Amino acid sequence: MSTTHSETAIIRIHCPDQRGIVARVTDFIHRNNGNIVALDQHTDRDEGRFFMRIEWELHGFGLEKDQIEPAFQFAIATPCKMQWKLHFSGYKARMAIFVSKLSHCLYDILSRYQSGELNVEIPLVISNHKDLEEVVKKFGIQFVHIPITAATKEEQEKKELELLKEHKIDFLVLARYMQVLSQSFVDNYPERVINIHHSFLPAFVGAKPYHAAYERGVKIIGATSHYVTSELDAGPIIEQDVARITHHDSVEKLIQKGRDIEKIVLSRAVMAHIDRKTLVYKNKTILFQ
Repeated sequence: MSTTHSETAIIRIHCPDQRGIVARVTDFIHRNNGNIVALDQHTDRDEGRFFMRIEWELHGFGLEKDQIEPAFQFAIATPCKMQWKLHFSGYKARMAIFVSKLSHCLYDILSRYQSGELNVEIPLVISNHKDLEEVVKKFGIQFVHIPITAATKEEQEKKELELLKEHKIDFLVLARYMQVLSQSFVDNYPERVINIHHSFLPAFVGAKPYHAAYERGVKIIGATSHYVTSELDAGPIIEQDVARITHHDSVEKLIQKGRDIEKIVLSRAVMAHIDRKTLVYKNKTILFQ
């Protein structure tokens, strides 16, 4: 028995809440001989907003790929005043990774990539330091060193953007990249730059947050992955997790546990983005199941 799955189409929607949206969307797929394989919906009653993700098999579907968008726009999206996006599972998104010196998040992503767990292409890794060059090359991926200082930031970011355009990058992952991206840079990739940081912010800032947390005797540590916006570490949250700690845990143990959470949370966020299970509305991310 074959385990090969048919390519699917995925539509993510948000629109004013109204009667009959699910029926109209599913009827559109049914009338065109589509087989729905996933559907998740949510209504934000405070905002009066409806959110939905629906996925169906393309095998046997009555419309060609290039016919789906105009047909759906005319029949459903325009009358329902929808904001929506269409994607196909057969397309492998092209992802670039930005790193500095810490390797734990990078290793986790590259190992998942190598094992086929992440359905992406990774054409290059960009870093402001050379420390992880050999690590990246072991995975057969191009490593580009672009050092950045306050004086060269604007010029170097232009080089980075040129590289990303050259390699047709769809989205970026900051795997503990210790540089703040400028507003003009982020504007080129809205809702397409994913960051990870410890969840001590804003209480424990600076270079040694785990040391500061240890001194305060914290009982819980965590990590947050989010889309990058102009406001530092305040973009729409994609994924979070926590771990309990006790007085038996040393600073080194806190750092170890923290890094474990960081890499897991970042990979979950990346997978959600790849699988088109996120939808940003205002400064909140809807995470579909």
